[in-house]
Amino acid sequence: MHPGLFKVLFEVYFKHVFMKKLGTALLLCIYALTTSAQSVTLPGFTAYASPLEEGIVIDEHRGVENWESSQAEVKFYCYISNPGKLNISLDAKSTGASLKVITNGVSKQVKLSSLNDYTKLPVLQTEIKKAGFYDITITGLTKTGKTFADIRGVILEGTATKDIQYNPKPWRRSASVHLKYTPPANEKVEWFYGEIKVPTGEDKIGTYYMSCGFHRGYFGIQVNSATERRVIFSVWDAGGEPETRDKVRYEDQVTLLAKGDEVVAHGFGGEGTGGHSHWVYNWQADSTYRFLMHSVPEDTYTTYTAYFYVPEHKEWKLVASFRAPKDGQYMKNLYSFLENFSFENGNISCKAYYGNHWIKTAEGKWYPLNQAKFSNDATARAKDRLDYGGGAEQQWFYLWTAGFKPANAKAGDTFEHTSNVNSPVINLPKF
Repeated sequence: MHPGLFKVLFEVYFKHVFMKKLGTALLLCIYALTTSAQSVTLPGFTAYASPLEEGIVIDEHRGVENWESSQAEVKFYCYISNPGKLNISLDAKSTGASLKVITNGVSKQVKLSSLNDYTKLPVLQTEIKKAGFYDITITGLTKTGKTFADIRGVILEGTATKDIQYNPKPWRRSASVHLKYTPPANEKVEWFYGEIKVPTGEDKIGTYYMSCGFHRGYFGIQVNSATERRVIFSVWDAGGEPETRDKVRYEDQVTLLAKGDEVVAHGFGGEGTGGHSHWVYNWQADSTYRFLMHSVPEDTYTTYTAYFYVPEHKEWKLVASFRAPKDGQYMKNLYSFLENFSFENGNISCKAYYGNHWIKTAEGKWYPLNQAKFSNDATARAKDRLDYGGGAEQQWFYLWTAGFKPANAKAGDTFEHTSNVNSPVINLPKF
């Protein structure tokens, strides 16, 4: 073939065939990327039931199931960064029901016919006008069978899904937040004192408010149920972190030396292992509670003892005393924290005030801890949750988590409150 003719034919093919096919392929790729970027699914296992998770199940694999109660609303949450159009669909199945879906002030009823398998059911469209947290609330209106619907997820589509944030994991707890204190350098921390006050309405079930934490343990108060509250003190074993304590060598286990009247003490596992103690005590919101830790090193062991001041009795109560092996140090890495260990309440805000923290050295000198550095846990670092914070108000630090409201602190922030003036006066009971 003549070289000139070959060149002409090649140019014709390249311009009219090859480029056309390539252009189509590029358009399809761009469309696919755009579509995927504008469609996300909030997994059903991240939902919450309001006001209580009763008459409904939020399964960590399958999502919303066995939804029998008309009193239980289903709530999904997300943070929308880019205002724009938002289309909402349910990925659900049902034996027949009608539901109401509300978001961004827009309400729509949807009827579900008998669906044996999960089906995408378009519900409503809305225009998001400003960035922020949004909830999608689903209410059961009528049902023909025993349950309203099983919901595997909520599908969001539209320009408002760009850079959307939501929790993709079945871990429904809120982020844990901490205050890290720095005592004067080279001082031996023999005593560690602190106070906590939980505001009314912030004492949620499943929340632990920890006042005096250190490198081997933690000491605080907890809401265990609607009828039970506790004072809790625990010390970790030495060595690694197996799931069960029966795998910890005896020489690595902490030993209970003493405990107060009515205090329950035993080993624990699941998140490290160690010795646990608690006293069932009906502490109250808006009251200030006092905590005192003591450490006594001896050779390669350290004895850690926790005391709780009982306002009704106006005296300090021994909680427990544990002897920790492979230690031999005074307390270090001092901190406080707030956590909600309940999946069911992971959407409900909780807050506490932490203040008047002091240390007393082995030489008998008191030092106030007026500064603290803020930190958070893996849930916050992974950006699965964005609703947490802390700060300082007058003579208190404060920590909060959950509630799907904007964070007001970031890891590494330093807080400082009004200086502590008078060191604690401690009159411990004689044994």
